[in-house]
Amino acid sequence: MSDFHWGLVALGVAVVLGMQLHGVWMTRRGAPRQAEPEAPRPPPAMPPPGDAAHGEPEPEQAAAEALLEDTTRFMVPELPRRPAMDALIDVIATLEPESPDAVWSGEAVLAAFPPTSRVGSKPFAVEGFNVATGTWEVPAAGARYSALQAGVQLANRMGALSEIEFSDFVVKTQALADQLDAVAEFPEMADEVARARELDAFATQYDAQLSLNLRAKQAAWSPGYLHQSVARVGFVAGQLPGRMVLPNPQEGLPPVLVLAFDPQAALAEDPDQSAIRDLKITLDVPHVESALQPFDRMVRIATSLAQEMDGIMVDDSGQPLNPLAMESISRDLVDLYRVLEERDLAAGSPLARRLFA
Repeated sequence: MSDFHWGLVALGVAVVLGMQLHGVWMTRRGAPRQAEPEAPRPPPAMPPPGDAAHGEPEPEQAAAEALLEDTTRFMVPELPRRPAMDALIDVIATLEPESPDAVWSGEAVLAAFPPTSRVGSKPFAVEGFNVATGTWEVPAAGARYSALQAGVQLANRMGALSEIEFSDFVVKTQALADQLDAVAEFPEMADEVARARELDAFATQYDAQLSLNLRAKQAAWSPGYLHQSVARVGFVAGQLPGRMVLPNPQEGLPPVLVLAFDPQAALAEDPDQSAIRDLKITLDVPHVESALQPFDRMVRIATSLAQEMDGIMVDDSGQPLNPLAMESISRDLVDLYRVLEERDLAAGSPLARRLFA
């Protein structure tokens, strides 16, 4: 073969190798980002007695610690008390013993409870006046009660209490009274249904659930990469696939923020090959107290994740978010918090969490 033919062969081999390398590069470029291996951390060195630990944290660690500090600095050690019935958002019926000096045991009250704790789409509850403590509480075995009250919620996110639901409440409460030889007294249905409609109208006007969407600019994210990235700013796995939460610093309360992504990616047989291109961070405004500054924290966290994960914040239509619009939302939230407080339904309070549920 001549030099010319050998040159053609070499050129052909170079083209084939180039195409193969380009294919490998494109495959790697399009593959989802993977979580970094977690290096085992050595046990922390104990400082000498009487000497404080020194040293500055790495920049990435400092940023993550700054975000995590927002969660821990509001920590309250006590568990929240169960919300009591309140005439502000409940219809309340009273039950008194037929015999003036009679009392009920907790066991008798519990045995008379209806099989369900709902009336239509509204929660139904019973509380007893404990003769030993002089307080209203959820009936419990071993206690004694001189009076009871039954309640049904006036409104929730399913709407206002209807006439049919009020009638079902009367039937359920009267059945409880009959089993306990009690006399039940009910408020007027027309008045309570009117209150329910007014409360529902108020709640509809001031209900707010805000969200920020994060979209990958180029390479998608694997579930492992996403979990690793959002865990650095305080999110933990939720109870459902594709859901992570930023816990409330007070145990037992709703999360400050909820992060959601495609649950099918989380359930895939080979999660490393699952491609996630979008995630959503949501704030249920009435469920989180304003002192935690949840919206500002949501914006800071989303901005941090966008930088780390090579993403962009967009609205529900896929358009980049305008910083001025977020500032306007922040100002509107100040007014919303004020209105809720004036109505004795402050965001994050037991009554607000019940009403906006």
